[in-house]
Amino acid sequence: MIWTKATIDTTCDAVDMISYTLNEMGIEGIEIEDNKGISEEDRKAMFIDILPESDENDNSAKVSFYIDILSENKPDDDNFGNAVNGKEDFVKLISDVKEALDELRSCCDIGDGSITVSKTDDADWLNKWKEFFKPFKVADDIIIKPTWEKLDDVSEGTYVVEIDPGTAFGTGSHETTRLCINGLRKFITSETTLIDVGCGSGILSIIGIMLGAKSAFGTDIDRHAIEATLENAKVNGISEDRFEVASGNIIDDEELAARAGFEKYDIAVANILADVIIPLSATIGRHIKPGGLFISSGIIDMKADEVKKAIEDNGFVILEENRMGDWVSFVARKPQ
Repeated sequence: MIWTKATIDTTCDAVDMISYTLNEMGIEGIEIEDNKGISEEDRKAMFIDILPESDENDNSAKVSFYIDILSENKPDDDNFGNAVNGKEDFVKLISDVKEALDELRSCCDIGDGSITVSKTDDADWLNKWKEFFKPFKVADDIIIKPTWEKLDDVSEGTYVVEIDPGTAFGTGSHETTRLCINGLRKFITSETTLIDVGCGSGILSIIGIMLGAKSAFGTDIDRHAIEATLENAKVNGISEDRFEVASGNIIDDEELAARAGFEKYDIAVANILADVIIPLSATIGRHIKPGGLFISSGIIDMKADEVKKAIEDNGFVILEENRMGDWVSFVARKPQ
């Protein structure tokens, strides 16, 4: 399949804001290339001795996304959410992205902000990123390892999580995922039942079970995410009786909500967009046991106050507000 690739020339500092904005516009499968130096801490956390040579850090970055331009003879049968009906709609989409970039200029340095359009075969972007996905630590005793990589000399007591994100993505490297992992490891016990809303590649549920949770239930609106989650659970040796997954929107899908169960979970975790966490906070409580926890992340700092208010307005008590970079995570308790 031939895809149309749009690349935004920007800065490393603006990557998170631009990625968030594109997600808000419904654009999925974002690719990021940055010319950012590797810190000594990052170097030690990466299980490689020699890093690829690169130019001196100049804070430049590229954010790319891929669009399938449909025609009358090419129905939207299996895309990843990035499809438009014809060239006119594509031109409008690019115009909308340019307008959004202009708005971002008022709050951050986006650099040049120009957009370059090109054609690419799906094999180029569906698999090329694997070259750069190497084993890395998300905690002193938790290593994320892609299934196609080898890892030697793992110390005793270290959890090694095998992940093939597939098209669903979610490797665990982003600050939002790390915030969730930190929250889970603090509160999980051997009796914990976990519900993971927007499970992606299943990484949070898999780590939760490795840390001792009794069981997990994962949901995602993307069927590709469900496929990736099932495969990742299998490769990590997690049985179906401990980890169930289902596709759908638990906010408004009553059949899915009933399947998940009510007042059944000790912890609910959601690493998704702020604008999804806000309506989710109104319904997730019915799935959580009295006294249970709601851990939310994926919240850009400019949306933090709005999300916090929604969580509190829906009866939760905020226990923790944690931050990494531009991202915020809340740990909230449902009253007894």
